[in-house]
Amino acid sequence: MTATTIADTARHNQRKRVIRSAQVAFSVAIVVAIFAYAIPKFANYGSVWAILRTLTWPQLGLLAAATLFNLATYWAQLMASLPGLTLGQAAVNNQTTTSIANTVPGGGVVAVGVAFAMLRSWGFSLSAITLSTLLTGIWNAFLKLALPIAAVAILVVTGSSTVALLVPALIGVAALVAAVVVFGLLMWKKEFAQRIGQALGVAWSWLRRLVRKPPVTGWDQAAVRFRRQSNDLVARRWPALTLTTLVSHLGLYLVFLLTIRLVGITATQVSWAEVLGFFSLGRLATAVPITPGGVGVVELTYIAGLVLAGGSPIRAQAVAAALLFRLLTYVLQIPLGGVTYLIWQRNKSWRKPVHPEQPSPVPVPSS
Repeated sequence: MTATTIADTARHNQRKRVIRSAQVAFSVAIVVAIFAYAIPKFANYGSVWAILRTLTWPQLGLLAAATLFNLATYWAQLMASLPGLTLGQAAVNNQTTTSIANTVPGGGVVAVGVAFAMLRSWGFSLSAITLSTLLTGIWNAFLKLALPIAAVAILVVTGSSTVALLVPALIGVAALVAAVVVFGLLMWKKEFAQRIGQALGVAWSWLRRLVRKPPVTGWDQAAVRFRRQSNDLVARRWPALTLTTLVSHLGLYLVFLLTIRLVGITATQVSWAEVLGFFSLGRLATAVPITPGGVGVVELTYIAGLVLAGGSPIRAQAVAAALLFRLLTYVLQIPLGGVTYLIWQRNKSWRKPVHPEQPSPVPVPSS
């Protein structure tokens, strides 16, 4: 390695550390601003705590049961996308990766790496893992885009106000139609898959050039491999994958709706359809990696939506509902992920020899 190469590598690593530090600082600043300044504008934390203290043990037990049911739906989705995965393995994999994604800025990338390591240790091939990751990501994205559309349609039928959701719904319609068309063309013909992969590779290479990284190559052939390998699985498993994805999102919505009702917000103040509408906006917010797991941004979205629908009298209840919901579905998953990570490390009975490597359906860009 020449001195020039060493110097370039050092500069590249330093630039990565600077960018990473800036991302962390920006995320922390956003979270502090929201929890220290924005949320208290709706209600002070003392009044919120007073509302939460009124919850009875049976009510808390009901919330816990709903939360556990919602967790299990994600495990079922993973099993649907990866034949041969057991319920216990799905639980360990999902909870560990969720914990990582919820705590690390840009943690989604790290979580994918840990998920691959776990599944490889259990004997699954690289191609099967990659296919599972891509399909669950695609199905989740489709549903996140479809939720605002469904919410607006329900609100129109029920006669509720739809102005706040109209723009996200229109964006969702356009994005969903485009995504479905692209996915359909990719799965339909080899030629379309090759062209789509090539176009995505060009677009991704352009983005990489902005941060002075080399272009990616081989995405046209990767798309063809993805089509070939996924056609059979999609044909056999799409009903199960669609059903489990839908149930997982609706399960999360039910936890949110139950939380809202238990803190005292009635159906006459905020209808279930309006709750679905603002819930769908929160789901979209999680797709934008401003903060880990959308922390702060999602809470503020839920609070603003509830207050917009129910008015000033429910400000404290809106904050209480949003914070309790995120405690159950976000915060408590972090230590649970730590436990499941230890289970993976110490449980050797699930370990199996790794199958010979097969070409990955999608090439991983070099750093």
